[in-house]
Amino acid sequence: MANTLTNLIPTLYNALDVVSRELVGFIPAVTMDATHERAAVNQTVRSFVTPAAAADDHAPGVTAPNDGDQTIGNVSMTIQKSRYVPIRWNGEEQLSVSSPGIGAERILQDQFAQAMRTLCNEIERDIGALYTNASRAVGTAGTNPFVVSTAKVVDNAADALQILLDNGAPIGDLNMVINTSAGAGMRKVPNLVKVNEAGDVSLLRQGILGNLHGFNVRESAGVRTHTSGAATGRLVANVANYAVGDTSIAFDTGSGAFLAGDVVSFADAAGQYVVQATAATPLVLNATGLIDAVLNDKAITVAANYAANMAFARSALALATRAPALPGGGDMADDRTVVQDPRSGLAFEVAVYRQYRQVRYEVSIAWGVAAIKTDHIALMMG
Repeated sequence: MANTLTNLIPTLYNALDVVSRELVGFIPAVTMDATHERAAVNQTVRSFVTPAAAADDHAPGVTAPNDGDQTIGNVSMTIQKSRYVPIRWNGEEQLSVSSPGIGAERILQDQFAQAMRTLCNEIERDIGALYTNASRAVGTAGTNPFVVSTAKVVDNAADALQILLDNGAPIGDLNMVINTSAGAGMRKVPNLVKVNEAGDVSLLRQGILGNLHGFNVRESAGVRTHTSGAATGRLVANVANYAVGDTSIAFDTGSGAFLAGDVVSFADAAGQYVVQATAATPLVLNATGLIDAVLNDKAITVAANYAANMAFARSALALATRAPALPGGGDMADDRTVVQDPRSGLAFEVAVYRQYRQVRYEVSIAWGVAAIKTDHIALMMG
């Protein structure tokens, strides 16, 4: 059988040129993990997480101290999805568009572009859904994060950076992924478009969202909007006060549930915290927990609906991808090839199936996402 995809390679790469201009922000900002290539769909694999280390005083002696043992933690991860987009043509359909200026190949190019766009955007949204794992939040729900009391500033970006620094996040590769509304707000910050103050013409002349406070700023259509739970009138339960670092907070009175991803604050205490999971009781916060003591009977406030713009260290989020699995000896495909998107880094498998008087193409990819280090993720509510 002839290599039926060879002549389509230019068509596929032309399609990638189109797709790579979509708003892809999360995929190039997270850790791309290829170590799960042998994992089946829904099979659990684990990435290790090393604990914080403790120091001790030197005490001279005959032998070295009998210490140094650690319990190495882990984060579970699965290849959650194996997805494809089909494209099919029969001979009569190709003949019907064979007039000059149209041609099946030009239409096929756009179909490949749309297929890759569909899969790329779905992966973006899956990564964006990891916002529920953020440690804390800054900003005001429903308000552009670059607008504070009508002033156009970057205060929230600085506060997001403080969260990551306080939590010990590595500063060598920080990323901020925002939606287009926040992107428009950032472009309106006067200091960023005044070349003499910003020191760079990129944002003014080219509209490039570059580096801000050490964050590589990217826009994405995959930024999620969170709909907050119905908890109202809830008070911290009348038990011992909660200390810095606590993550489990009992509550009573009031009504309604807290949902995963809700941003809560406590009266007379600093910080906005992200709820880890939906549960009747207690209220569980993501790491690193409270940054201020919370007292008995203090009111718990839930932020309104918000856009989940995210600031994080690259190592905090992981994306594992691979080609969909094949049975031993292959399947009925006449040919298949892998094409890599140079912008996002995604590798799409393209297969062709010759059928009775028609041909079917399939663009596919398998993937899984996970939050590896929740205390290295912050929300910048919009």
